[in-house]
Amino acid sequence: MSETRDTSRDIPSGYTPPAVWVWNKGGGGRFAAINRPTAGPTHEHELPVGRHPLQLHSLGTPNGVKVTVLLEELLALGHSGAEYDAWLVRINEGDQFTSGFVAVNPNSKIPALLDRSTLPPTRVFESGSILLYLAEKFGAFLPPAGAQRVECLNWLFWQMASAPYLGGGFGHFYAYAPVKIEYAIDRFAMEAKRQMDVLDRRLAGSPWLAGPEYTIADIAVWPWYGVLALGELYGAGEFLQVQDYPHLRRWAETIAARPAVQRGRRVNRSWGDPAGQLAERHDATDLDRPGVRPEDSR
Repeated sequence: MSETRDTSRDIPSGYTPPAVWVWNKGGGGRFAAINRPTAGPTHEHELPVGRHPLQLHSLGTPNGVKVTVLLEELLALGHSGAEYDAWLVRINEGDQFTSGFVAVNPNSKIPALLDRSTLPPTRVFESGSILLYLAEKFGAFLPPAGAQRVECLNWLFWQMASAPYLGGGFGHFYAYAPVKIEYAIDRFAMEAKRQMDVLDRRLAGSPWLAGPEYTIADIAVWPWYGVLALGELYGAGEFLQVQDYPHLRRWAETIAARPAVQRGRRVNRSWGDPAGQLAERHDATDLDRPGVRPEDSR
C-alpha cells in the first residue's frame, strides 16, 4: 500500500482570521518598514529635475529595468529625444512616499515617469503603461497596426497580469517571507513553472513573443521571466529547474546579449557587484564609467 502524504505540516497552525483585520506594523517581515494599508504621501519633498525632458524615478528591480532597457534601446536606434535622467528611488527609505513622487504616481510604486516635453508635463505610471507610452511616442518596438500589434499587446498585458504571481507570490514566499510556508511556496512555484511553460511553448515556434520582431512585449517579460530562466532571480534556478525550458532560455540569452539591455540593467541598480551599479544616470557617458555606488550619487 502506498503511503499517503501528510499535508498537515504544509499549513501553519494557530491562526484564525479575526472578524476585522488590524494592521500589525511589525508583522511584515523584510518590508515591514515600507508596507502600509493606506495611500498618499507621508512627508513633503519635491522631486529633483534634470536637464532632459524625460524624468524617470525608479529602482533597478525588474519593473524598473523594463523602462531603462527600452530607453537605452531607443537611444541605440538614434532617437535622441529619448535621453533621460534616471533618479534613484530608495524604497527602503520611503522615497516613494514623498509628496513629489505621489504626485507622479499615486500608487507609490516604481517606476514613475514625467515627460516634461509636453505642456503641461505628462505623468506616466505603471511599467506597462510607460513602455506603451514611449513606444508610441517614438514609433518603435511596437507594430503599428494589425494582428502583430494585438499580439504584442497580448503579451505585454500577460506580463502585467502574471508577474505578481512570480514576484509577490513565489518570490516573496521563497526568498523574503520571515517564515517558510510549504503550502505557499508549492502553490506559487507551480504557477511560476506553468508560466515558464507558457512562454517556452510560445517561443518554440517564434523568435520573439509578438512574432518576427523584438518588441516591448519582450522588453516587459525579460526582466522577470528571462532573468528567472537564466537562474538569476531569487536564487531559484535549481529549485525551479529552469533548464527544462530551452526555448525560453534561448530567448533570454539572446536578449541578455543586447548592448542596450546590458546598459539598461545597470541604471538605478544599487546593490550587487559594484561594477554593475549606476545609482543615477543623467548622461549617456555615465554608463561608460565604473559602477557608481548609491552614496556617491547623493
